[in-house]
Amino acid sequence: MHNKTWTMQIVVIVLIAMGCAAGWTFAWADQNYSQQVFFENSLSPATYFYSSGRASAPSTLRLMNGKLPIETSTFVSAPNALELDWKSMPNGGWSAELRLYEWRNRTVDFPGTDLWIWVCAPQGMQAKALPRLALRDVGRNFTEPLDMGKFTADLAPGKWTRVRIPLTAFRSASVHAFEPHRLNTLVFVQGAADSTQRTLLLDDIRIEDEPAAQQAAPPTPQGVQAKGYERHIDITWKPVDDADLAQYVIYRSVNGAAFKPVGVQRPGVNRFCDYTGNPHMTASYRVTARTSALVESKPSVEASASTHAMTDDELMTMVEEAGFRYYWEAAEPHSGMARENTPGNDDIIALGASGFGVMAIVVGADRGFVTHEQALERLLKITAFLEKADHYHGAWPHFLSGSTGHTLPVFDQYDNGADLVETSFLMEGLLTARQYFKNDGPQGQELYKRITKLWEGVDWAWFRGMPTHDALYWHWSPEYSFFIANRLTGWNEVMITYLEAIASPTHGIPASNYYSGWVGEGVKNKYANGKSYYGIKLDVGDGTGGPLFFTDYSFMGFDPHKFSDRFTNYFDRNRNQALINLAYCTQDPGKWKGYGADTWGLTAVDGPGGYVPYEPTKGLDDGTIAPTGAISAIVYTPEQSMTALRHFYRDLGAQVWDIYGFRDAFNQQRNWNSGITMGLNQAPMTVMIENHRTGLIWRNFMANPEVQPLLERLAAATRTH
Repeated sequence: MHNKTWTMQIVVIVLIAMGCAAGWTFAWADQNYSQQVFFENSLSPATYFYSSGRASAPSTLRLMNGKLPIETSTFVSAPNALELDWKSMPNGGWSAELRLYEWRNRTVDFPGTDLWIWVCAPQGMQAKALPRLALRDVGRNFTEPLDMGKFTADLAPGKWTRVRIPLTAFRSASVHAFEPHRLNTLVFVQGAADSTQRTLLLDDIRIEDEPAAQQAAPPTPQGVQAKGYERHIDITWKPVDDADLAQYVIYRSVNGAAFKPVGVQRPGVNRFCDYTGNPHMTASYRVTARTSALVESKPSVEASASTHAMTDDELMTMVEEAGFRYYWEAAEPHSGMARENTPGNDDIIALGASGFGVMAIVVGADRGFVTHEQALERLLKITAFLEKADHYHGAWPHFLSGSTGHTLPVFDQYDNGADLVETSFLMEGLLTARQYFKNDGPQGQELYKRITKLWEGVDWAWFRGMPTHDALYWHWSPEYSFFIANRLTGWNEVMITYLEAIASPTHGIPASNYYSGWVGEGVKNKYANGKSYYGIKLDVGDGTGGPLFFTDYSFMGFDPHKFSDRFTNYFDRNRNQALINLAYCTQDPGKWKGYGADTWGLTAVDGPGGYVPYEPTKGLDDGTIAPTGAISAIVYTPEQSMTALRHFYRDLGAQVWDIYGFRDAFNQQRNWNSGITMGLNQAPMTVMIENHRTGLIWRNFMANPEVQPLLERLAAATRTH
């Protein structure tokens, strides 16, 4: 879940292929991309977030808000390159750091032998005038600076040149030996003090072996299609099978003008979002495949599309479909389940995100993004995998290997067994699918039987592992038993775990555990609240209520309208938490850039410095907004969530909208945009938008035969407390 600490990375390289709704093959190779690419382009405008610099007078180094600027007219990997602009003076100095973007589950292990940097001097440059370069690894061990000019000839004006520096050329200068394959920082340092203003562009930095002297051009991408929306055009193509493929390049032509590159895409991803910002334009596209040495295929056949104004209803469908794609196109192929994040580790499957993804697939089938037959085929694949995958007393771990089905202890050694909360999220999705597809012929009946067997196999009662048996516990390990001892007590995201445990027809727990466990009667907790914030009363929950995902995860399937305990009605309570979140961002006590009635939604997400459970308090707010926060609250705050959706898409789209919909997070204060998509964050938008529009997921989850008896047991328990 969101509130664990990352202490271990799992290394599994998987080169695979899978089918998408159109029958095309999407081959995934994020791990190879992670182990080759150091820098490709900047997501943020004007400057590169993962950079810094400093100059000592009289030398100078051009920085913008402490970051290196980017160049948008000349580049190798569209749409931008990095710019080094300096003057090296006697008795002065300067240095600029370029850091690796270490996204969640990125394994910092570059197996290549050489560092490759594309460089361009707009005015030309003698090799001896180039900066020196030092390297630093993840352990902060470092090398002596070496002269870049020793590895290249003089640079012709405006011409891109690829500089190759063998990693063996760098000499360790730290107390502990520098580890070249764990490189995470390039440090450019003042070279010759020639008192001359210099500009050097840097792009497409990789660590790889020396390519063959004569590379053949990759095959031309086939099947290129383009589809227009309001402010962007999606371009798709069939994958190219070539061992030397480094990038796809997307070219655009408007009004018959020459085709110009507008972006690149990594191997294994065969979709590109061209956010134009213009709701009234027609564009044509070509796609090429090329190697890292820029040996490029012939361009594809053209595909054209037009943008057009869209209604709120059409915008909601657009967001639903884009979020659905994450679980359809980017799924791990052996299991059909959701990866934790992409780019990321190809092999890490997240159980909770997969459960959310199952609900997104139900939406996709109902909306016609895929057929019922395609959805059933995928869900039968998922359930067949789950039957054989590692599980403990019927509960699965937080993470599984997609290629083997074995437990991956991503967090630490003690988290190597069952995760009851993730299992409950998985079941929330599976029970929804069981009900939705039950009348879809033999396949629907087979799915119903499989899900029922998995559901009835979870021994919920086992997880009341302490002598009092008054609460559920999150984890159990075959080696360490209940060592983690994380008691499930609200207010947080785990209410669905208690609901399913009480509803279980085979291994249920007493309804009284709702109050002794979830509510936490008899233990010191912060369930009941009763205070008002910004004039809005919050019945239960600590402080201002916590991150907004508390209002999503348990209530994507379980309809919060349907249950009131002796403290609150959950729909009203969740709506008030969303309104408090909105009011906080509107008043903006932290004075963060961008906050307001159209920019809100504080929830747990990976921000500029890593994971933070963001919430409307000064201590857990640094200006980072996660679109899933405001948009998934649409069932509680329909008008306010649509205001945010329109603003995110129409005004911030170039940095916030991508191939799977809204990016994970952004921070306008720090000019930062997330480069990953998280499995826990896309489905809530798809599912909650659909619940707002039709109640589809609520209706199907609540129609399961075990739910009405659950409600009756909870009502009886409420009467006795």
